[in-house]
Amino acid sequence: MKLPRFYPILDTDVALRRGIDPVYAAQEILDAGARILQFRHKGFLSREAFAWLEQIARITRAASAVLVINDRADLAMLIEAAALHLGQDDLPPTAARRVVGPDTTVGFSTHNEAQLRAACGEPVDYLALGPIFGTVTKENPDPTVGLAELRRLRTLSHLPLVAIGGITRKNAQQALDAGADSVAVIGDLFPESGNIRARVEDWIRVTSPGGP
Repeated sequence: MKLPRFYPILDTDVALRRGIDPVYAAQEILDAGARILQFRHKGFLSREAFAWLEQIARITRAASAVLVINDRADLAMLIEAAALHLGQDDLPPTAARRVVGPDTTVGFSTHNEAQLRAACGEPVDYLALGPIFGTVTKENPDPTVGLAELRRLRTLSHLPLVAIGGITRKNAQQALDAGADSVAVIGDLFPESGNIRARVEDWIRVTSPGGP
């Protein structure tokens, strides 16, 4: 598969802490031109949260973008054309495949060489690696990978690779130059100005081939 170079992750907790409705945020991100959007909801899946997901799924389909659901293989199976992203503590990819079937796109997070090597034998379509830089959006982050290690580990897998963790508009190109196919962004989707669409447009410009 070919991943867009800009990979926004809509974390509902981050959005709500900024006073932003997740559905509104998704609409702004997609209207700005994002071609992929991950829905990450770490808390209890209430009726309200499931309603957000259903609305975001409709918005994503209307934008002809890819919706990726974090953690939940059962939800990825329920939502039409959704992809699935798994972490190291989630359902193993082999087991998730039995839930979502062979045609669903599945991504898998890794944090070091051992995990990346192990992931190469899993039935997944792309990998994520990080944190590349320090991050504040995870309570107990894994040790920082760094650019040199990203460059080295990139050679261990032919799968598309998403760099995540502490990615900013200033260092995104460094991660791409080090071998990442895509960069994931969470907190920096929400500027102090509140103009999500302008921020995402800036991200797309920064990560485009030939960008700054």
